[in-house]
Amino acid sequence: MAEPESLRCSSVRNRGGVQRVEGKLRASVEKGDYYEAHQMYRTLFFRYMSQGKHAEARQLMYNGAILFFSYNQQNSAADLSMLVLEVLEKSDTKVEDEILENLAKLFSLMDPNSPERVAFVSRALKWSTGGSGKLGHPKLHQLLAVILWKEQNYSESRYHFLHSSDGEGCAQMLVEYSSSRGYRSEVDMFVAQAVLQFLCLKNKNSASVVFSTYTEKHPSIEKGPPFVQPLLNFIWFLLLAVDGGKLTVFTVLCEQYQPSLKRDPMYNEYLDRIGQLFFGVPPKQSPSYGGLLGNLLNSLMGSGEEDDGAEETHEDSSPIELD
Repeated sequence: MAEPESLRCSSVRNRGGVQRVEGKLRASVEKGDYYEAHQMYRTLFFRYMSQGKHAEARQLMYNGAILFFSYNQQNSAADLSMLVLEVLEKSDTKVEDEILENLAKLFSLMDPNSPERVAFVSRALKWSTGGSGKLGHPKLHQLLAVILWKEQNYSESRYHFLHSSDGEGCAQMLVEYSSSRGYRSEVDMFVAQAVLQFLCLKNKNSASVVFSTYTEKHPSIEKGPPFVQPLLNFIWFLLLAVDGGKLTVFTVLCEQYQPSLKRDPMYNEYLDRIGQLFFGVPPKQSPSYGGLLGNLLNSLMGSGEEDDGAEETHEDSSPIELD
């Protein structure tokens, strides 16, 4: 019994020591000694890491970043935020909701225009899937999407919603996006692109939810089905066809609605992929996609690892020019 008791006492002493150190650091920040406090945080970080105290290092850097953000010390706060990620990358910390929420909190406090924010989110997403090159943990994507939605950064919000499982949230964001930035004649295009992209990602459930929620809540769409807009009827039929899996139905549907599908040259590219995924259509022998189009398809369809440029790629995926 003596050994567990000694371990408990040691843990209590460690917590007390950390709290005392944090108190001194907070006092330095409150006095305006930002540089000194920042350097002390970094010194403690490397000391804790060398001692294998990963949880303590992560918590100290997180609290320090939040403190610096509260004093509008963006550079120091961003640096400590990166150290939070470094702990996660170098330890065997499991992905948990609390950690993802902490990462999203740090992201939300960063200057939206800072290069550090782009680097932070790229590393956070990579860590959240074990550095496997996948597109990031769905929960983290959902948290990021909501933050960007609140910032009215609809294009990037939509990208992250696509890689989450939150079809309802995505639809509500798209209603606001369409209503505030789009033309009335394009209300159908916002949801059409989202549904097609969800299907390209094999997320049939979110595709259905985003369509039903969007068409129900958008003030410019009359209740359906059937809908006044032919493109919405196409999407409705397509979702039914995906459930049925009959190639002939899919083929006839795409032929009948070609006038609507020609409104955006990307639609038929998405449908080629959907045909392969859900209807057994063989892939084209030598796809020749290039430039932005190729980058977008690769991003959506998972044919390449996500890298630091992913945040730039998805900005070019908006259905229409809204400026």
